[in-house]
Amino acid sequence: MSVTIYIPGDSGSLSLGAEKVAKAVEKEIAARGIDARIVRNGSRGLYWLEPMVEVATEAGRIAYGPVSAKDVASLFDAGLVSGGQHKLSLGDPEKLPFIAKQTRLTFARCGITDPLSLADYEAHGGLTGLRNAVAMAPADIVKQVTESGLRGRGGAGFPTGIKWKTVLDTPGEQKYIVCNADEGDSATFADRMIMEGDPFVLIEGMAIAGLATHATKGYVYIRSEYPHAIAAMEKAVKVARRAGILGKSVLGSSQGFDIEIRSGAGAYVCGEETSLLNSLEGKRGVVRAKPPLPAIQGLFGKPTVINNVISLASVPIVMDKGAQYYKDFGMGRSRGTIPIQIAGNVKHGGLFEVAFGLTLGEIVDEIGGGTATGRPVKAVQVGGPLGAYFPRALFDTPFDYEAFAAKDGLIGHAGITVFDDSADMLKQARFAMEFCAIESCGKCTPCRIGSTRGVETLDKLKQNIEPEKQLALVTDLCNTMKFGSLCALGGFTPYPVMSAINHFPEDFRPAAVAQAAE
Repeated sequence: MSVTIYIPGDSGSLSLGAEKVAKAVEKEIAARGIDARIVRNGSRGLYWLEPMVEVATEAGRIAYGPVSAKDVASLFDAGLVSGGQHKLSLGDPEKLPFIAKQTRLTFARCGITDPLSLADYEAHGGLTGLRNAVAMAPADIVKQVTESGLRGRGGAGFPTGIKWKTVLDTPGEQKYIVCNADEGDSATFADRMIMEGDPFVLIEGMAIAGLATHATKGYVYIRSEYPHAIAAMEKAVKVARRAGILGKSVLGSSQGFDIEIRSGAGAYVCGEETSLLNSLEGKRGVVRAKPPLPAIQGLFGKPTVINNVISLASVPIVMDKGAQYYKDFGMGRSRGTIPIQIAGNVKHGGLFEVAFGLTLGEIVDEIGGGTATGRPVKAVQVGGPLGAYFPRALFDTPFDYEAFAAKDGLIGHAGITVFDDSADMLKQARFAMEFCAIESCGKCTPCRIGSTRGVETLDKLKQNIEPEKQLALVTDLCNTMKFGSLCALGGFTPYPVMSAINHFPEDFRPAAVAQAAE
């Protein structure tokens, strides 16, 4: 009987040596005359254990990791194909605490199925949501998504159903679905993991959005630094077309919907929806003033739904299990699950999908296992380079959009970066201003000039030149940027800067600054 061996082929695992492991496994299979096949699956998201090799046995899947090429021969000697014991044995991957504690709805198949096998996708519940949607009226699809409480997972947290309803109710002979896969925030990799590990779920979600709004064309705008994701999505779209999921008729329905994959222009600001639209149209990635909203005048001036990868990939489970099923997870106005991406100076970095409501402390200390260095946690930045720095005093904050906003923070794309007590928060505040200055599209003065002046002001503070004056000036700059910028790049840069100043004042005191400058 042929044995199936799973070796991740996603870019995260490849960066840790998965390709060398796959070649070593191929070599051993050939040399030993074993009847086995290798499936290049996605990652389950436990990146401290990658490359994680799994073998399908009669007793279920058995995992080993982290595996290097030099471990492969000994794994086969130990009986890898039958799940034999080895120093790298992890047992049933589903029972690993990091996985067992999760509620995997969006990432249910990631790391389990062959990403480009439609049969595998369907065998694990795929396309049920789309089949349900085909049998429903557009308004009923929108109603179900609205009632589920699904909100934008790209950062703003805007209700997905309301955005869809606006596009549905706006007349237009041509409408578009645009997937924002320009994942540029630090500590974020959920979009990449889905596109490389379960691309059909994104295609299914976009097709449902098309049926719900009468949109017949979709675009996936993927950041250019994601060549593996671009390749995976292009292959998956071709498979979906051949299977009648995409094309002139969606699963035999009267409506057609097709998807085109586009590579990003390499600018961070293109993650902002209107700048992304300009880039898609072949223009410079510059922010547009709103109104008009993209839902009314978006791509090429037509009504357009713009959703993040995770938002669209969450739709199939809503259409499969129903609005109430999804809504039963979470807290407050934050319903369903959120894929939290844990990175930085942390022991157990990876993707952890769970219902909203876990506290920041539980995520960092219990799930993440504290710092990799073993030193105390000093700060945690949530929401990418524009997210606020939270000290341990705020670790009781539940992971919820409104709870974070109440503490002057934001969840953003749910990326978490951990820092130990050696971090210099003045340096981090300066980095936020510098990042904004470099990535600004230049259209509005508060962002373009405010960030540049912010770098200069913080440099003067580091040199201990009139420190109180510099602190007052940077506070004023942040206030102007927050309320005067056209988009979130300039508007959110004050979050990391002011949170660093407010929560870690000791790093900005003249004595500490003078000592650091010596």
